[in-house]
Amino acid sequence: MPIHVLNGFSKSLPWPPHQPIGAVCLLAETNQGLLLVDTGLGLQDYEKPTRMMRDFMNVMHAVRDPEIAIVRQVVRMGYKPEDVRHIVLTHLHLDHAGGLPDFPQAQVHAYRREYQALQHPRKILEIPYNKPDFAHGPRWHLYDLQGECWYDFDAVRLPGILPEVWLVPLPGHTSGHCGVALQTGGGWLFQCGDSVPVNLQFDFAPVLLYRPTIGPHVPRLKAFAEAHPEVRLIAGHMWLDWFEKEKTR
Repeated sequence: MPIHVLNGFSKSLPWPPHQPIGAVCLLAETNQGLLLVDTGLGLQDYEKPTRMMRDFMNVMHAVRDPEIAIVRQVVRMGYKPEDVRHIVLTHLHLDHAGGLPDFPQAQVHAYRREYQALQHPRKILEIPYNKPDFAHGPRWHLYDLQGECWYDFDAVRLPGILPEVWLVPLPGHTSGHCGVALQTGGGWLFQCGDSVPVNLQFDFAPVLLYRPTIGPHVPRLKAFAEAHPEVRLIAGHMWLDWFEKEKTR
């Protein structure tokens, strides 16, 4: 499965060292057309931002350039927006699902608990759901666990899509937060979303500091990464220079 690693949103951390970071989006070629994992921000977020989005951009020192929008990147790669047939979301925060309106024809795959959190937020970190991201009526395909596993994680496989794509629930950051595992010719690529620290820095701070914001999975994912070198883990947000290095891989 050819996979392109794209940056869907550039910002800087609002605390020292104010390191510039991007939002990891994956564009994969499958037997059913292009599949996108997370969308970053969309064109409407740059051109007609909501009050929530303006505040978010201010706090995060966002780069306000619509050319960063994934739909623009897809076109520059020689595709049409409608070539993106499937979108798989780690969660529904505005910096991960903001580009949904740019791909209205796509089938949107999400964990049912995350969709339910969108309808009835119960956690502080479920407040940053930007309702205009979903006003166009996405073509939802919602999933529940059915007793399947990816490695030793409870997971659900997206039906009919090859190579294999799995939703791996990692709740904590939001109620229905998931990682997304994609099969490649050399193993697996595991986009962990916001269940791990920025740039996959497992040892940046004590786990107790992570838990309230990104959930309880850091120790398990760190151990998994060490035990399974055939699986490449990626955080939902990586340093900007990491994206430049990816272009030369």
